Amino acid sequence: MKIIVPMAGRGSRLRPHTLTVPKPLIPIAGKPIVHRLVEDIAKVLDEKVDEVAFIIGQDFGEKVETDLKAIAESLGAKGTIYYQNKPLGTGHAIMCAKDSLSGPAVVAYADTLFKADFTLNKDADAVIWVKQVENPNAYGVVKLNEKNEITELIEKPEEFVSDLAVIGIYYFKDVAVLKGELQKVLDQNIIRGGEYQINDGIKAMQASGNVFVPGKVDEWMDCGNKQITVETNGRMLNFLHQDGEKLISDSVKITNSEITEPCFIGENVVLTNAKIGPNVSIGNGTKVENSTIKNSLIQNESVIMNANLDNAMIGSNAKFDGNFTQISIGDYSVLD
Repeated sequence: MKIIVPMAGRGSRLRPHTLTVPKPLIPIAGKPIVHRLVEDIAKVLDEKVDEVAFIIGQDFGEKVETDLKAIAESLGAKGTIYYQNKPLGTGHAIMCAKDSLSGPAVVAYADTLFKADFTLNKDADAVIWVKQVENPNAYGVVKLNEKNEITELIEKPEEFVSDLAVIGIYYFKDVAVLKGELQKVLDQNIIRGGEYQINDGIKAMQASGNVFVPGKVDEWMDCGNKQITVETNGRMLNFLHQDGEKLISDSVKITNSEITEPCFIGENVVLTNAKIGPNVSIGNGTKVENSTIKNSLIQNESVIMNANLDNAMIGSNAKFDGNFTQISIGDYSVLD
C-alpha cells in the first residue's frame, strides 16, 4: 500500500507561519499536520504502508525533505520526494509522482486531518472519503445511488444534491488506473479554472465502469488559516486526551504554574508564574513567564512574557513581551 501526499502549496492564508515552514509541517498538538495525516490513514488501512510519496515545491529545502522521509520511515515505509514547481492543480500534482502510481494507494491532501472509525472497502475500485456537513453548497459533494455507490461529483451545488462533502482523501485499488486517466487529461489539456483537476480523472474512471463508494469520517479538521488551525489544534488535543495519549513531557520545568488540560507541552519547556490551558500546544524549548495562555498554538524555542493570550498562534524562535515598548514585526503579522 502506498500513500500519495500532494503538498506543494506553502499555505499563503497561514502567513507568516508558512514563510519558513510549509503548512503541512506546522505542528498540531506537537506533531506536524502531515505526520498526523499519514499516521491516521495507516490506522484506517490496517495494513503495512510500503511507500509514502510527497509532492512538494523544489524550494522547500533539504531539511523539509529529510523531515518528510523521517515521517515515512516512522511508519516503516520508504519516503519518496517529487516536485511540483507550478500550481497547476490537483491532477497535475498527482501526476508529478507518476513513477509511484501503481498498485493500491491512498491519495491525501496534506491540509486535512480527520478522525474515522470505519473499515475501508478494499474490494471497491475506489473510495472517496466524505463528511456530512451542514452547508454543502460550500463544498464539493458526492451523489449516491440506492447501492451506496458514488454516481456524481458536484462542486459547490447551488441546489441540494447531497450533504456528503469530499474531504480530499481517496483510495484506489489500483492507482495506475487513475494515472492513465489523468495522463489523458494532461494530453488533452482539459483545464478547469486554470488547473488540471483530479475530478476529471475520477469521472473518466467512472465512465469506464469503475465503482466508487464513500468512506464516511466522523471528524474533519481543516488547517486552512490561522483561526481554523488554532481551532483544529484544540479539537485534536481533546481527542488525544480522551484517548489517553501522553501530551506533557516529563522534562517540562514548572515553577508556580498551573496547567489545565488538554494541553501539549513539549520537551524542555519552562513555565514560570504561568497559567496554561485549556487547548494549548507549546513546542520544544519554549519559555513562558508571568503569562496566561489558553486556546493557543505556540511553536518551538520561543519566549513569551507578561502575556494574556487567547486564540493566539505564535511561530518558532519568536519573542513576545506583553509589556513591550519596542517592537519588530515582519510581513503578514497581525496583532489584534
